[in-house]
Amino acid sequence: MRKNIVAGNWKMNKNVIEAQQLMFQLLDYKKHNATQCEVWIAPPALYLMMAKDVFAHNEIGVFAQDISAHESGAYTGEISADMLASIHAAGAIIGHSERRLYHGETDAHCNVKVKLALDKGLTPIYCNGETLEQRIAGQHLEVVKNQTEVALFSLTAEEIKKVVIAYEPVWAIGTGETASPEQAQEIHAHIRNLIAGKYGQDVADEISILYGGSVKPDNAKEIFSQPDIDGGLIGGAALKSDDFAKIIEGFNL
Repeated sequence: MRKNIVAGNWKMNKNVIEAQQLMFQLLDYKKHNATQCEVWIAPPALYLMMAKDVFAHNEIGVFAQDISAHESGAYTGEISADMLASIHAAGAIIGHSERRLYHGETDAHCNVKVKLALDKGLTPIYCNGETLEQRIAGQHLEVVKNQTEVALFSLTAEEIKKVVIAYEPVWAIGTGETASPEQAQEIHAHIRNLIAGKYGQDVADEISILYGGSVKPDNAKEIFSQPDIDGGLIGGAALKSDDFAKIIEGFNL
């Protein structure tokens, strides 16, 4: 079911005390404020169990930042979908641009990970998006098309409805640059149209598509008001409870 979502990707930030403080600040905010969206966080793996304890009543969804493409075995440092399911995590981010850049992750890898996540009842947040070079060359629509088809189009209609997609223009992550609302809407509509072409409009209309490119308190409302943008996958601004709260309130204004 399509829903509004604000998800915070903490990446490799916060020591254990800082992480706990931020979790309790978010819990306090969630308990005292009505929100018009679901709120999710993806802390470092070390803090997943702590997050599940803090948000014991599922006030905030707890996601991993990645999962292994293997079910189990001798894969040092990896975390499996089954492990995440066993702690009742909500899901995992898959295919983030930083995983692609620094760890060589491909769309084919993402396809395997998405299927493993779904098999264990986890919600995949599948990330796609073009680089600056691809945008300048006018390849952005084709790049996103290929990423979406390879990673997701082997799923059944019922499976793909359980996936959340996060469009992240790579050139707007951690750079301070932001795609205009119109640029973001163009790609979000493109992704939804691709899904509609494969699975039908009813299926496409059930899938939440998030924007993952430098959403801030001062642009959240305008970005979230676009018809095909259902929220954001937030990076740096998710590390400050006040900023994250103001982005959540982009749906309330």
